[in-house]
Amino acid sequence: MASIVLSVVGSDRPGLTQALAAAVLSAGGNWLESHLSRLGGLYVGSVLVELDADAVERLRSAIGAVDAHGLEVRIAPAVEGGSPDGEALNFSLVGQDQPGIVNQVTAALSGLGANIETFKSWISEEPHSGAPLFHVEARLRLPPDLGAARVQATLEDISAEIMVDVVLEPAG
Repeated sequence: MASIVLSVVGSDRPGLTQALAAAVLSAGGNWLESHLSRLGGLYVGSVLVELDADAVERLRSAIGAVDAHGLEVRIAPAVEGGSPDGEALNFSLVGQDQPGIVNQVTAALSGLGANIETFKSWISEEPHSGAPLFHVEARLRLPPDLGAARVQATLEDISAEIMVDVVLEPAG
């Protein structure tokens, strides 16, 4: 069996997810996991597919028909890896929106050697003033020699500087 990742981007319209699902099924593939959304007016995301190794070209051909309808699809082999070592943490942040929040937070995490396994961000309105609030939800994987307390202290150091609230919890 082969594991394949489909990366997709294109104009959003009804039926795109079904077109991808039909292409996967027609190649004998099994849709395992996906992250699909409307972002910036586009349909974007990724899909993890499992199929027989000899069916990858069939999938490539079936995806070509979806490409013809305005959706760009990149096909890449998934990288098989064992269970990641280190503690997993859920991280959330909220604060008044300003340029540089993602850069500062990710630089701090990268400097510690933490891996960002998932990252979701969005803007909402502050209830009383209507000011834009920036939100992040992420899942982090720490290297075995890094403790959650050090990550918390590092994030608290920058949270005062960029005026955000940070929560770090063990991942369930």
